[in-house]
Amino acid sequence: MDFPLKIESLSTGYTSGGKVHPISNHISAHLPHASLTALVGVNGAGKSTLLRTLSGLQPALSGEIFIEGKNLSDYTSQELAQTLSVVLTQRVEVEYLSAREVVEMGRMPYTSLTGRLSAEDKEKVESAMRLTNTLRFADKSIDQLSDGERGRVMIAKALAQDARIMLLDEPTAFLDFPSKVEMLRLLTTLAHERGLSILLSIHDLELALQFADHLWLMSEEGITQGTPQTLAQSGELSRHFSVPGITLDPDTLRFSILP
Repeated sequence: MDFPLKIESLSTGYTSGGKVHPISNHISAHLPHASLTALVGVNGAGKSTLLRTLSGLQPALSGEIFIEGKNLSDYTSQELAQTLSVVLTQRVEVEYLSAREVVEMGRMPYTSLTGRLSAEDKEKVESAMRLTNTLRFADKSIDQLSDGERGRVMIAKALAQDARIMLLDEPTAFLDFPSKVEMLRLLTTLAHERGLSILLSIHDLELALQFADHLWLMSEEGITQGTPQTLAQSGELSRHFSVPGITLDPDTLRFSILP
């Protein structure tokens, strides 16, 4: 069975001054179909570096990455853009463009050299904005939007890209709690109703437990994966995120502070 995304004995990091600086070593995992998978781990575990490596934005130190059964290195940039979309934490410099124009950029892997949108392209953009509830500020400048609105626009852009796999690096990082919940509900809906395979990194473990179908627990030991329920009941969650005075109920997946 081919998974949307699979990694085998992958090591990530960077090279500087002729020296190799590894961040994670020999990790293996797979991304399930049509589901929301949360990548969680302590700060410095290498979550952002992993996502950048999986998306081809930086090279792996060693190991293999397979996208829909095909080695990442065998994809052309256009093929990869039609298969996998990426939403990173840092702001893309798209000031002075309207929200609609930003979403239209998601169609670039399909347009001709002129960049002119076809009727089908425009419909894809319209559909993506409708799904993400961004049509109401479609003509507003992107730099006038709130962080939550801007995040929705970037997801709409990724949706317009029409890729089956979506990678997101901390999409809820700068949102207030209601906006975090709204964002995760949207991503869950896209996974379940549109059949997207979504991997997102997130710091808020309790929200990840409530919304994600699967977890990738990232640590120095590698990646441990499974459903929130199985990882809680096996004790893996408590082992990875042990905090004195705080306990996790494996049935409700809620944290509580001990008296």
